[in-house]
This record gives sequence, C-alpha cells and structure tokens, in this order.
Amino acid sequence: MSKWKKGLSFILVLLVVAVFTACGSTSEETNSGQSDAEVNNQDITIGQINWAENIAVTNMWKAILEDKGYNVELKVLNMGATMKALESGNLDASLEIWLPVQDAIYLEKFQDTVNFSESTWFDNAKVGLVVPTYLEDINSVEDLNEHKELFNGEIVGFDPGAGTMEVTEQLIKDYNLDLELVPSSEPAMLSQIGKAIENEEPIVAPLWSPHSIFSNYDLKFLEDPQNTFGGVEKIHHATRHGFEEDYSEVSEWFNNWKMDDQQIGQLIDYVESAEDPLDGAKKWIEENQELVDEWVK
Repeated sequence: MSKWKKGLSFILVLLVVAVFTACGSTSEETNSGQSDAEVNNQDITIGQINWAENIAVTNMWKAILEDKGYNVELKVLNMGATMKALESGNLDASLEIWLPVQDAIYLEKFQDTVNFSESTWFDNAKVGLVVPTYLEDINSVEDLNEHKELFNGEIVGFDPGAGTMEVTEQLIKDYNLDLELVPSSEPAMLSQIGKAIENEEPIVAPLWSPHSIFSNYDLKFLEDPQNTFGGVEKIHHATRHGFEEDYSEVSEWFNNWKMDDQQIGQLIDYVESAEDPLDGAKKWIEENQELVDEWVK
C-alpha cells in the first residue's frame, strides 16, 4: 500500500473514532437530560371515583395544582382499584377516604402499603339508608322488614366494592333484613331515586352527606339503632409511599385543606352545572380564592 493510501486510511480511522466519540457524548448528554427531567417531574396522577363530591374535589385540585405549574391527570377507578394503584405506585393520591367506618376495610388491608392522612378535609360526614320524607311510617332501619313489599324487597345500591356498599351488606345481616342490596352505579342510583320521588313511589338507598341530592329532593336518613353505619364520619386523603418526599409542597397543601357543608355543596353544584367539570371547579375557586390561598400558603 502506498504512503498516501496509508495516510488516508489513518485519517479515516481518526474520523470514525471522532464520530463515535461525539455520538457517545451526545447520548450521555441526552440520557443525563432525561434523568434531570425525571427528577424534576411535575406530573401528578389523582384517582377519581364517579361520586358527585369526588368529581368535584378532584377537579378542584386539578385546577389548583395546574395553576401552580403541575401537570395533573385524573384516572377514573373504583375504590378497590384505587387502593391497589396507590399500593403499586401507579397512582399518586386519592382524595376521599371515609373513616372510621365506611372505608375501614381498606385501611385495614392497605395501612402498611398506602399512606392514609391523619388530617381530614371534611369533619361532619354522614352515611346511612335514606327514604323520601313522604314515607312517614318508615323512620328506622327496623321498620324496613315490615314494609319490604313497598320496596320490592330491594335496597337500590351503587358501585360494588365501595366501602358504604360493604357496610350496607353488614347492615342487612345485623338487622336480619329481608331485602337484597342491588348494585349499580351512583348515577343510576340517583336516577332511580329521582324517578321514584317524581312519582311519589317508595325507594330506599344508601347515601351520604355531603351530597348535592339533598338540595334537590326531600330525603331522610333512617335511624340506625345498632350504629352499623357509625356516627359522624371524617373524610381523609391517601397517597402512595414516597409522595410526601417527592411532592412535599403538595403534601402540605393537602394537609391544610378544610371544607364545610356550604363550601362543598356549592362546589358540587358548580361542577355539576358546568358542561366541563373543570370549568365549574375553576369558577368556584375564583369565588373562594381566599380560602384556597389558606390551603396553598
């Protein structure tokens, strides 16, 4: 081989080495950039359950957090799937845990793998069976067997697996009720309640307060002498392990969060009356900015 060909070959080798070195450097820089992006990740995933107050508060927090620069995704799940997703880390937060009774089964099962907040955002919740107020002879759970024919032997329920549905099943056993709990969904249950009241027909269903339905219809909670549903319930939130360390600021905001009956009732009304729930939540935030500022100070 001639000297000039050897020289050319040597130059080509140097060029190839330089190209690969440059590629390696670019790859390392890219990977480094990706790593930094992951560390500074502002994405938060919140579980949403198709209950009126849950849709309201999840959209409220989506609006609040996105205004602060976070990217918030709402994932629609049932309660059981929500707990499993928090346990696996596929979900960052769930904003509605009713204690000490309604969601006690989830606290017992997941207390070691999910963070349940000590703080509460609503302190005067109530759960029980309800009937229309025009059913004057039915005021206690103990009255139901005597009038079971009125209800076709059914208690109209909502999402299977919800804590309140589990407690209602226990209630049927505690009172030896000759009625069957029929699961459906919250919208379907509310629709059935509305149709029954429109025709002044009897209906019995498990419900909870706060809920917008009480501003639409005259309903009464049945007395529960054995206290199966418990007394006053408090609403907590839950997060995946590590959330407090990854999002200390948001964790503090969640712990500062407090609402009363009037505030949550108005929020639910705004969210339900808006074409987009997020727009309804934003309207409520605008009118209650001082309260929100107390949470995110």
